[in-house]
Amino acid sequence: MAAPTITEAARLLPRRLDGAELAATADTIRVRIVDMLEAAGSGHSAGPLGMADILAALYFSILRHDPRDPDWDERDVFFLSNGHTAPVLYAALAESGYFPVEELSTLRRLGSRLQGHPERTALPGLESTSGPLGSGLSQAAGYAYALRHLTHQPHRFVYIVMGDGEINEGNVWEAAMFAAKYRLGQLIAFIDRNNIQIDGTTDAVMPLGDLTAKWESFGWHVLDIDGNDTDAIVRAAALGRAVTGQPTMIIAHTIPGKGVDFMEYDHRWHGMPPDAAQAELARRSLSRMSGEA
Repeated sequence: MAAPTITEAARLLPRRLDGAELAATADTIRVRIVDMLEAAGSGHSAGPLGMADILAALYFSILRHDPRDPDWDERDVFFLSNGHTAPVLYAALAESGYFPVEELSTLRRLGSRLQGHPERTALPGLESTSGPLGSGLSQAAGYAYALRHLTHQPHRFVYIVMGDGEINEGNVWEAAMFAAKYRLGQLIAFIDRNNIQIDGTTDAVMPLGDLTAKWESFGWHVLDIDGNDTDAIVRAAALGRAVTGQPTMIIAHTIPGKGVDFMEYDHRWHGMPPDAAQAELARRSLSRMSGEA
């Protein structure tokens, strides 16, 4: 097989960023999230703000993808299992060039392509329709199985982000066993470990215990990282790609509401948007955070 041309090689990681640029992109995504939620008057704040670093790292450093050709048959695949955090995915897709940034202001409006949970056929770059919690890992594992055992494409990877609250679902652990049994080394999962869900802290609702030991006991390669450190996220994904005989679980500890001082660590912002005054305070808080970075 001939070596790829410069143009072909460049498309593997379009607009690849690192260091300060990658962190700045995550901050831009956070501002987009606040703007979207204010315009919509509904939606989830804490999770998307906390996950901005993960999505920035994925779309601007980790994933092989091409916004000009969303169905490129050599692309990596990303699944968002905790679909209620859709604003962070929409912001990352728009910043990447999948659709105009201006369209973000239509979040949750009647007839908008940007619904409260991602709908696969509505937007370019979406690989699944998500909403029912606990389903994403099964979808991602199935895709990874097809890549490994059916189409034999070892160079393509499947990435997924799950919420920590959703791993209370039994379906998650069925998928965990399946992925380990079939040695799905192309599957790299993230848990957004922000310790909150809609009714309170994860410990109060349903204690999750030692997640590292739990996933290791299911046959996974497990990494534990700061999920608000873009460099750590990129390094963890690289380590996951190097493990060929096991799926990888990256437990990413994040701050819910990251960057907005009055939202951080407060579970009440899990499913609540800011009003106009709160959105302005949020933008000021994010601006201060960016200035300190």
